[in-house]
Amino acid sequence: MRAAYLWLARIIALLVVVQAMTIVFAVAGLFNWITEKGGSLDSSVVASWDETPPTFTGAIGHFIHWMSGERVIPTLAIALLVVSFFAKVNRGIVIAAVLLALVALQTLSGLFAAGMPYLGLWHGLGAFLVFGAAMAAAMKAKEAPTVSAA
Repeated sequence: MRAAYLWLARIIALLVVVQAMTIVFAVAGLFNWITEKGGSLDSSVVASWDETPPTFTGAIGHFIHWMSGERVIPTLAIALLVVSFFAKVNRGIVIAAVLLALVALQTLSGLFAAGMPYLGLWHGLGAFLVFGAAMAAAMKAKEAPTVSAA
Protein backbone atom coordinates (compact mmCIF):
# COMPACT_ATOMS: atom_id res chain seq x y z
CA MET A 1 0.00 0.00 0.00
CA ARG A 2 2.95 2.27 0.60
CA ALA A 3 3.91 1.95 -3.09
CA ALA A 4 0.34 2.77 -4.13
CA TYR A 5 0.42 5.89 -1.92
CA LEU A 6 3.77 6.90 -3.44
CA TRP A 7 2.63 6.43 -7.03
CA LEU A 8 -0.75 8.11 -6.56
CA ALA A 9 1.03 11.15 -5.09
CA ARG A 10 3.55 11.21 -7.95
CA ILE A 11 0.82 10.91 -10.58
CA ILE A 12 -1.14 13.79 -9.03
CA ALA A 13 1.99 15.97 -9.09
CA LEU A 14 2.66 14.99 -12.71
CA LEU A 15 -0.93 15.80 -13.68
CA VAL A 16 -0.58 19.29 -12.18
CA VAL A 17 2.34 19.82 -14.55
CA VAL A 18 0.22 18.49 -17.44
CA GLN A 19 -2.52 20.93 -16.39
CA ALA A 20 -0.15 23.89 -16.64
CA MET A 21 1.22 22.75 -19.98
CA THR A 22 -2.16 22.14 -21.60
CA ILE A 23 -3.79 25.39 -20.52
CA VAL A 24 -0.85 27.41 -21.84
CA PHE A 25 -1.02 25.41 -25.10
CA ALA A 26 -4.74 26.23 -25.32
CA VAL A 27 -4.40 29.94 -24.59
CA ALA A 28 -1.41 30.33 -26.93
CA GLY A 29 -3.34 28.53 -29.66
CA LEU A 30 -6.35 30.76 -29.06
CA PHE A 31 -4.21 33.91 -29.29
CA ASN A 32 -2.58 32.60 -32.46
CA TRP A 33 -6.00 31.84 -33.96
CA ILE A 34 -7.12 35.41 -33.24
CA THR A 35 -3.97 37.32 -34.20
CA GLU A 36 -2.56 35.23 -37.05
CA LYS A 37 -5.61 33.49 -38.50
CA GLY A 38 -8.14 36.30 -38.07
CA GLY A 39 -10.37 34.33 -35.72
CA SER A 40 -12.84 36.13 -33.52
CA LEU A 41 -13.86 35.06 -30.04
CA ASP A 42 -17.19 36.14 -28.63
CA SER A 43 -19.94 34.59 -26.52
CA SER A 44 -21.49 32.82 -29.52
CA VAL A 45 -18.22 30.97 -30.20
CA VAL A 46 -17.93 29.90 -26.57
CA ALA A 47 -21.61 28.86 -26.42
CA SER A 48 -21.23 26.69 -29.52
CA TRP A 49 -18.20 24.76 -28.19
CA ASP A 50 -20.45 21.98 -26.88
CA GLU A 51 -21.90 21.27 -30.34
CA THR A 52 -18.94 22.24 -32.53
CA PRO A 53 -15.61 22.10 -30.70
CA PRO A 54 -13.01 24.64 -31.78
CA THR A 55 -10.44 23.50 -34.32
CA PHE A 56 -7.57 25.92 -33.75
CA THR A 57 -4.16 24.54 -32.80
CA GLY A 58 -4.11 24.01 -29.05
CA ALA A 59 -7.89 23.76 -28.62
CA ILE A 60 -7.51 20.23 -27.25
CA GLY A 61 -5.62 21.79 -24.33
CA HIS A 62 -8.88 23.22 -22.96
CA PHE A 63 -10.44 19.76 -22.94
CA ILE A 64 -7.41 18.06 -21.36
CA HIS A 65 -7.14 20.77 -18.68
CA TRP A 66 -10.84 20.53 -17.89
CA MET A 67 -11.06 16.73 -17.89
CA SER A 68 -7.95 16.08 -15.84
CA GLY A 69 -8.72 18.89 -13.41
CA GLU A 70 -12.39 18.16 -12.89
CA ARG A 71 -12.38 14.36 -13.08
CA VAL A 72 -8.99 12.66 -12.93
CA ILE A 73 -7.09 14.58 -10.24
CA PRO A 74 -10.04 14.66 -7.78
CA THR A 75 -10.55 10.91 -8.25
CA LEU A 76 -6.87 10.23 -7.61
CA ALA A 77 -6.89 12.51 -4.54
CA ILE A 78 -9.82 10.54 -3.09
CA ALA A 79 -8.00 7.28 -3.85
CA LEU A 80 -4.87 8.63 -2.13
CA LEU A 81 -6.87 9.44 1.00
CA VAL A 82 -8.38 5.94 1.05
CA VAL A 83 -4.97 4.31 0.52
CA SER A 84 -3.45 6.51 3.23
CA PHE A 85 -5.40 4.62 5.90
CA PHE A 86 -3.55 1.41 5.00
CA ALA A 87 -0.17 2.67 3.76
CA LYS A 88 1.45 3.33 7.14
CA VAL A 89 3.07 6.53 5.90
CA ASN A 90 4.10 8.92 8.68
CA ARG A 91 1.49 11.76 8.63
CA GLY A 92 0.21 10.22 5.40
CA ILE A 93 -3.47 10.57 6.31
CA VAL A 94 -3.06 14.24 7.22
CA ILE A 95 -1.15 15.05 4.04
CA ALA A 96 -3.67 13.17 1.88
CA ALA A 97 -6.58 14.98 3.57
CA VAL A 98 -4.93 18.37 3.05
CA LEU A 99 -4.22 17.45 -0.57
CA LEU A 100 -7.85 16.45 -1.12
CA ALA A 101 -9.04 19.75 0.39
CA LEU A 102 -6.66 21.69 -1.87
CA VAL A 103 -7.85 19.72 -4.91
CA ALA A 104 -11.47 20.48 -3.98
CA LEU A 105 -10.71 24.21 -3.69
CA GLN A 106 -8.76 24.09 -6.94
CA THR A 107 -11.60 22.37 -8.78
CA LEU A 108 -14.23 24.75 -7.45
CA SER A 109 -12.14 27.82 -8.24
CA GLY A 110 -11.72 26.57 -11.80
CA LEU A 111 -15.43 25.90 -12.20
CA PHE A 112 -16.53 29.28 -10.87
CA ALA A 113 -13.73 31.50 -12.22
CA ALA A 114 -15.74 32.52 -15.30
CA GLY A 115 -18.30 34.19 -13.05
CA MET A 116 -15.72 35.48 -10.57
CA PRO A 117 -12.48 36.20 -12.46
CA TYR A 118 -10.50 36.93 -9.28
CA LEU A 119 -10.80 33.22 -8.46
CA GLY A 120 -8.33 32.78 -11.30
CA LEU A 121 -5.67 34.22 -8.98
CA TRP A 122 -6.37 31.50 -6.43
CA HIS A 123 -6.51 28.92 -9.21
CA GLY A 124 -2.97 29.80 -10.28
CA LEU A 125 -1.64 29.71 -6.71
CA GLY A 126 -3.66 26.60 -5.91
CA ALA A 127 -1.85 24.66 -8.61
CA PHE A 128 1.45 25.25 -6.82
CA LEU A 129 -0.08 24.23 -3.50
CA VAL A 130 -1.54 21.01 -4.93
CA PHE A 131 1.79 20.19 -6.57
CA GLY A 132 3.65 20.87 -3.31
CA ALA A 133 1.26 18.75 -1.25
CA ALA A 134 1.49 15.88 -3.74
CA MET A 135 5.28 16.03 -3.67
CA ALA A 136 5.24 16.15 0.15
CA ALA A 137 3.09 13.02 0.15
CA ALA A 138 5.48 11.27 -2.22
CA MET A 139 8.51 12.25 -0.16
CA LYS A 140 6.87 11.01 3.06
CA ALA A 141 6.09 7.70 1.36
CA LYS A 142 9.75 7.28 0.42
CA GLU A 143 10.90 7.74 4.03
CA ALA A 144 11.62 4.63 6.05
CA PRO A 145 8.58 3.55 8.07
CA THR A 146 8.69 4.52 11.72
CA VAL A 147 8.71 1.66 14.19
CA SER A 148 6.81 2.14 17.44
CA ALA A 149 8.58 1.44 20.72
CA ALA A 150 5.84 -0.95 21.81
